[in-house]
Amino acid sequence: MARPRQFDEDEVLRAVRDQFWDAGYAATSLEDLMRVSGLGKGSLYAAFGDKHQLFLRALRSYNDTSCGYLREMLTSTPRALDALRAFLAAPVSDPGGAAARRGCLMANSTYELATADPDVLAEARRTYERTSALVAECVVRAQHEGDVPADADPIETARALLAAQQGLVFMGRTGLDIDKLTVTARTLAAQLLPDA
Repeated sequence: MARPRQFDEDEVLRAVRDQFWDAGYAATSLEDLMRVSGLGKGSLYAAFGDKHQLFLRALRSYNDTSCGYLREMLTSTPRALDALRAFLAAPVSDPGGAAARRGCLMANSTYELATADPDVLAEARRTYERTSALVAECVVRAQHEGDVPADADPIETARALLAAQQGLVFMGRTGLDIDKLTVTARTLAAQLLPDA
């Protein structure tokens, strides 16, 4: 009879997620994963598989959680246009700039791995399409509220906002001054989401 697990899978996934997020996939060793999870190699592999499988689990968990937060933010903000602006400006929402320098785990992973890892590429496509669909729903709401032109294509508008937001993420990873990055975010918002 197998012994019951003596650890919280969600806590382990959060710990390894942060390790991958801070160091990247290639620079994270098995020893790093054992250290942050508090598990031995056998327990880690028995529960999650190899490093690649563990990474994919952590990445998918991160993406699913992020999409849940995004859905909540987009639907709970009283005015859809304000929600769209907040989505676009998310990479500069930390006034100290630490979040901008850290970037987004999905964006970082796409940059590092998508050209060589079909699993990461598939997860990136799944996540970016899901994000675009959520933002498009908010664009439709903004159209009904009269803040986005009725003839704007919701999915194309959503993809443009996502591309702009991800551009801010990548610029933030370079260490660009947060004040300059914030001005860039405002410029993008004025171009993509002008006042009605």
